[in-house]
Amino acid sequence: MWRLNKVRHKAGRQGDSLEELRLKRREHEKALRQARRDRQLVSKRLLLTEDEEQSEVTMDTTSGEQDVVSLFHKLQHSGPEREAHLKALSKALRDPSAQLTFIKQENSMHLLVGLLTGSDAQCRLQAVQCLHKLSHSPHTNVAPACLPATPYLLTYLSGQSTKFTELCLYTLGNLCPDSDAVKEKLLAQGIIPALASCIENQRYNLAVVEAVGFTLSQLLQAKDAAEKIIPMVLASSLPSSLLSVLTPDPKFGLAPAIECAWCLHYLACSSEYSRELLAHGALLQCSSLLLSLGGAVAEGNREEGLELLVCPLLRCVGNLLSICPVDSLSSQVGDVRLVVSLCALLQTYIHTQPALARETAWVLNNLTAHSSAVCSALLTLSLVPGLIQLLPFSQGINTMVLRVLANIAHKKKEFCVQLARLGLLSTLCATLKMADQEMVTLSLEVLFVLLVSRPQADNIPCS
Repeated sequence: MWRLNKVRHKAGRQGDSLEELRLKRREHEKALRQARRDRQLVSKRLLLTEDEEQSEVTMDTTSGEQDVVSLFHKLQHSGPEREAHLKALSKALRDPSAQLTFIKQENSMHLLVGLLTGSDAQCRLQAVQCLHKLSHSPHTNVAPACLPATPYLLTYLSGQSTKFTELCLYTLGNLCPDSDAVKEKLLAQGIIPALASCIENQRYNLAVVEAVGFTLSQLLQAKDAAEKIIPMVLASSLPSSLLSVLTPDPKFGLAPAIECAWCLHYLACSSEYSRELLAHGALLQCSSLLLSLGGAVAEGNREEGLELLVCPLLRCVGNLLSICPVDSLSSQVGDVRLVVSLCALLQTYIHTQPALARETAWVLNNLTAHSSAVCSALLTLSLVPGLIQLLPFSQGINTMVLRVLANIAHKKKEFCVQLARLGLLSTLCATLKMADQEMVTLSLEVLFVLLVSRPQADNIPCS
């Protein structure tokens, strides 16, 4: 599975083809994460051992049905070769047709559950590998077949090795979205308390923390999450645990923080419960991290994947600002220098990631809507000229930036005078000629406020 700064397992001697394959898989995982910027996305993750990655270079993925049947019959008899048969079955189960063949075998899942709960540690590990391959199946009827194993997967979150716990978590995360029946069963079996306990007990094990974040994000994207899942999450220790992860480890990478930030975003999307996130200090924590990230970007840090963390943080902050009481805004946001970071992010992504730039401008809009201090900071820190220069841009960026400038203009007459001195009037004369009706309407509104506050400005030509 792709990580931002660290490969999952220690690397042995590898050929060029194997490294190319790994790079392709990481790029695929990166694409899945990036797609969440525009829409909620349920995805599945597949963890492979080094042996499996080696074999994938030359593997024929349509090999499996007869092998699966043969291996299933062999596994019904105990013996010294059982572990080897399980390992072979795990590899065969990467083939979607083999997955269907396996679940159709009578008592096949009963066999796997027996091996999963047996006394042989290696057989348990291979059994969970088999379940993990099944959970990655594109066939929706495979997930319900795995239900007999889920109580044990949840139980094993409280112990075992890191590798074993990761496999259990990613298996559960893959199963969550396939079927409402599976999701309901997992909730009834206590997946939320199990995840809360797991992340709390393993908070220093960032690989497990990342896996918990992935599994929880799969649950939180359910259509009925606001009614059935979010109340359970907020009643647990998960919000505090998720917030504590928003301090990326430079040695490990950004991945755990990214997964937990997306979980917080899905929670903040629910206006009914977002006030509880405010009470947990989510706005302050996310704002502080955005402040740090914006500062890093302003200094030239272009670390791969940084934008994947910036995106959910922006969404959390923007949503929470919209329901934050005006009188507690300064204590919730913390530092007005956040506007410096937001402007740095806006300038950084304006050309390469316009959707992200637009979301940054949206957060600026929500910040300036109720805070004279923030508006004053934009002026005193000389950030307004950079915003004015963005008004010719399209893709919704210019309208959102103009809303920010409108917020400043509406706060005080002195702000209007400063905006006019910075050249906003002449720029508005140009935006009035745009084809975008919303932009023209907004420009007229801002122009009116400026002219009312500074009557002598009405002699400025708009040719």
